[in-house]
Amino acid sequence: MVNQSEPLYLDDLQVGQRFTSGTYRMEEDRMREFAAEFDPQPFHMDRAAGEASIFNGLVASGWYTAAVAMRLLATGGLPIANGLIGYGGEIAWPKPTRPGDVVHMETEVVDIAPSRSKPQGVVTIRGKMMNQSGDVVYLLTAKLLVLRRA
Repeated sequence: MVNQSEPLYLDDLQVGQRFTSGTYRMEEDRMREFAAEFDPQPFHMDRAAGEASIFNGLVASGWYTAAVAMRLLATGGLPIANGLIGYGGEIAWPKPTRPGDVVHMETEVVDIAPSRSKPQGVVTIRGKMMNQSGDVVYLLTAKLLVLRRA
């Protein structure tokens, strides 16, 4: 797995190349604040409501988990030179993310499609976020616009 801070261009990437991010601790207060503003459901904001739900405890919003994944990728987990410019994708949350979880992203390049007419290409990545126990809590398949080296 690659863990580097050197920005990468289309020409630097290869199918099968893997990257790993740093870690992020899911803090209960931040999870609740996010939920209160963007996903105000009881099992994201209230411990008792979470206990009474199918989750059997307080859980982070999936959108908060996705935002944390983006942070992990953008801060070194996927060092694309021109930034992570999304072209579309698919996400899933196989398990809930809970307060105190320490998560990280592992990402693999699965396809590279260079443009025939522009100095760029579309790179497809597949990523997974795992907690401290190795449980996968978030899955991402995304297409990114990546520039060639000038």
